[in-house]
Amino acid sequence: MTQLGQSGGDALVELFGRTKVVIGVVHLAPLPGAPRYDGEAVEAIYQRGLDDARSYLDGGCDGVIVENHGDIPFAKPDDIGPETAAFMAVVSDRIRRELGKPVGINVLANAAIPALAIASAAGAGFIRVNQWANAYVANEGFVEGESGRAARYRARLRVNGIRVFADAHVKHGAHAIVADRPVEELVKDLVFFDADAIIATGQRTGHAADLSYISMIKEAAGRPTLVGSGVTPDNANDILGIVDGIIIASALKHDGVWWNQVDPARVKTFMAGLRR
Repeated sequence: MTQLGQSGGDALVELFGRTKVVIGVVHLAPLPGAPRYDGEAVEAIYQRGLDDARSYLDGGCDGVIVENHGDIPFAKPDDIGPETAAFMAVVSDRIRRELGKPVGINVLANAAIPALAIASAAGAGFIRVNQWANAYVANEGFVEGESGRAARYRARLRVNGIRVFADAHVKHGAHAIVADRPVEELVKDLVFFDADAIIATGQRTGHAADLSYISMIKEAAGRPTLVGSGVTPDNANDILGIVDGIIIASALKHDGVWWNQVDPARVKTFMAGLRR
């Protein structure tokens, strides 16, 4: 019988075969059904996603997360249409089949159940969930933890091998509704609800968290911990000296802007400068 708060072995070793990892984020262009979608052919959207994934992986990254970051403004989980999952499943499957490296799924905002459906259909190994336990006030409004519903949905699909990477005290929101509990306790809640890896972030996309804050989350987690925002060539080695992995996008895009495509030269230079 699995004990509470124990979801298995080291997720990074099982997924990537190593204890220090670099994961690039594929920011998909606006998908059909999203406010900023302008009628672009879906094949062009798929190709851009595949090209970005190839730039990360050919440059030395260990895997990628596919994310619907072009679907701004993001909807809450129950308002996300099935078309989002359908399009994301197609592009994620193509990335996995053509490039052969681990793929994760993040459906914004906080849509753990669609992410699990996509991961199951596309053969992805993990999902990222911004609010797995507790709740906070985000750009999208009041956002509740998805762990109870999502864990049961994963069990119904019989895909318990899909790992959960959960953000702690996630960016783009306010956590005052649980401010009577230390951040360390919120991190432990994620572990208690069977998150496989914990992600520390800054205040927003591209914002770096303080190293002491990252260390606190790592110590509280007691399991693989990654940093999911604000990683740059200047701070990456310091961050990897504390945690087990980094999730990076903005710093590896053309001109360092998150909505641009991935710059292959930046990826190779970045990876060459890492000490793992």
